[in-house]
Amino acid sequence: MLGIFSSSVVSPPEELVAAGSRTPSPKTTAEKLLKRFVDSQASAVSLQVGEHVQLAYTHHSESPWHPRSFAVKDEIFCLFEGALDNLGSLRQQYGLAKSATEVILVIEAYKALRDRAPYPANRVVCHLSGNFAFIVFDKSPFTLFGAFDQAGKVPLYWGITADGYVAFADDADLLKGFCGKSLAFFPEGCFYFTAVGGLRCYENPKNKITAVPAEEEEIWGATFKVEGSAVFAAPEY
Repeated sequence: MLGIFSSSVVSPPEELVAAGSRTPSPKTTAEKLLKRFVDSQASAVSLQVGEHVQLAYTHHSESPWHPRSFAVKDEIFCLFEGALDNLGSLRQQYGLAKSATEVILVIEAYKALRDRAPYPANRVVCHLSGNFAFIVFDKSPFTLFGAFDQAGKVPLYWGITADGYVAFADDADLLKGFCGKSLAFFPEGCFYFTAVGGLRCYENPKNKITAVPAEEEEIWGATFKVEGSAVFAAPEY
């Protein structure tokens, strides 16, 4: 899956901007990144939301245990990869039909977060049990909400393109050629919510998250660390 957002939606993480400046490496534009995804992935589907957001996904080569899905409801767009172990109980909690899938559940959970202020964002993610990564874009308030589970079995990466777009994807190879060193493994057990100012740990949302600069030979520009926790190791590449 691939989500590309302009700086009017997501402020490029300063740590990744610095990593790209510290160790210059080839970058290309968001438009070329999307084209590469669509051209290289069988049966890829892409969607442009206004002038600032591009979403794409494919079922090609997906894991049967961590399928990809996409849904739109009330101008809320969601890319989801993985599976929820407690989907049944969450359907009841949010008053959904038994046929509701994970991607629909996440949209409804986001709506509850948005409409039931002051409902904490970390509580929404803490209620999700399983292996997952998702990206939600709400067109009306121009909001991004994304999260990654604690086990890290569904890959999620983020980077910055040459023209300053922030890209999220489940394929490091895809972003490597387009984001250069402005690339990192999205930290496990964390969420990114523009309404609260960016990246947070959902078990300890008040803990500061810092980025440790990567070694020169690594493809990563930085490794994100939650204060009081061990550094989340990037996967083998």
